[in-house]
Amino acid sequence: MKQRCEMRMTRSMYEELSAHLFPGDGDEHGAVIQAGLLQTRSGPVLTARALVLAEEGKDWVPGKRGYRMLLARFIAKQARLCRDEKLVYLAVHNHGGNDSVAFSSVDIESHERGFPALLDLVEGMPVGSLVFAPNAVAGDIWFPGGERLTLDRLVVVGAKRKVLRPRPERTAAGEAGRFDRQVRLFGVEGQAILAGSRVAIIGLGGVGSLLVELLARLGVGQFVLVDPDRVDPTNVPRLVDATSWDAMAWLVGKPRPQWIRKLGRRFATRKVDLSRRAIRRANRKARVERHFSVMEKPEVVAAIKDCDFIFLAADGHRARRLFNALVHQYLIPGVQMGTRIQVDPESGAVIDVHTTTRPVSPAKGCMLCNQAVSQVRLREESISQEMRAGQRYVDENDAPAPSVITLNALSASQAANDFLFYITGLAHDDAFGGTIQGRPLWRGLRFVEPRADGECPDCGSGGRSARGDHARLPLIE
Repeated sequence: MKQRCEMRMTRSMYEELSAHLFPGDGDEHGAVIQAGLLQTRSGPVLTARALVLAEEGKDWVPGKRGYRMLLARFIAKQARLCRDEKLVYLAVHNHGGNDSVAFSSVDIESHERGFPALLDLVEGMPVGSLVFAPNAVAGDIWFPGGERLTLDRLVVVGAKRKVLRPRPERTAAGEAGRFDRQVRLFGVEGQAILAGSRVAIIGLGGVGSLLVELLARLGVGQFVLVDPDRVDPTNVPRLVDATSWDAMAWLVGKPRPQWIRKLGRRFATRKVDLSRRAIRRANRKARVERHFSVMEKPEVVAAIKDCDFIFLAADGHRARRLFNALVHQYLIPGVQMGTRIQVDPESGAVIDVHTTTRPVSPAKGCMLCNQAVSQVRLREESISQEMRAGQRYVDENDAPAPSVITLNALSASQAANDFLFYITGLAHDDAFGGTIQGRPLWRGLRFVEPRADGECPDCGSGGRSARGDHARLPLIE
């Protein structure tokens, strides 16, 4: 399979760049993007970290061979910054047209003259060039050692996803008959986007198993499933498609001897296998990658790197910490879900029920900035595997974890809708900016605008944001 090269960029950076390149004068303009680099199983991905706009007449001047060019001292300064920060240097300019764009022969000649020297200057990092039209982008990326790749696509991450390519991509007719009712909402193109999307679901319990069912029936084409647990008899009422046979209920009951119960637990269905079965029943064409492990394994992170969206349905704070880092370091949006039931410690009566759907994107919703990752819980979960695996939904450490499928459905359906509107481009530009907190007992909803801290180690400008593989991920085992 030929390697692809993808680029990811936040909506705010894309809008700033577009305003600079296309101010309405019909002329060419220039800039430099400093990008992180991550290696995925399908090819390298560039993550736009910083944008430097070239000033007209100072950094962007009439060309000696072409129409316009970046001044040599400006190029050298930005290349040295990329070398020092281990970032990819990308020169940027624009051409005319609208939906298609390509480098001119003069552009290609300038790359062949200048990029070998730039590769020496940046000392081991790639260099390249991007050319934009209003709805298209082309890229020529040079790697140390002689490899040269073109840009397959630019993914703009915001409230709704935007994908730019060198030229319009043909959309297959697809299975409009099977998905007729939903195609009426987002069209054949939207259905094709869902079929080509790849999502990760971390945690396949009460919320995660519902997500699996919803996304499979929407027509999502690829899944990465992560969960270290097997089906237990107490799981069956809230896991989609689970049966007593999956839980080996006839072997693990209390009257059985301990060795038989242990054997039954060993042969109970893994949750990743249960979810794969549910996906295959809903959509035989879907591809499923299973990881019977915790999230903090290198092989799990490698699988997530290629994803378009991450669903965090595990409530552990180690998973939250790593999820937040992945969103910001690799520019992959996601959503965290959970349910919390408050119980009176004296009477055992239910005081309140809270459901949470928290969108987390590279621009909004950082879980560190919003105190959604507890350092105390992180330390507790790191003590032992048993504590890490505990999915507590009430305040008392020794209390069982209440979980009801109808409550889980509130978070799961909201998260699935957020993904649907994001990936198909149906969302409004100001949508999904905050956390949705539900109180089902009182039939109430509360919308919480997320906070942001410029000094945050994850989303702050000096932190891991868009650093690609250069920054070390937390908690990786």
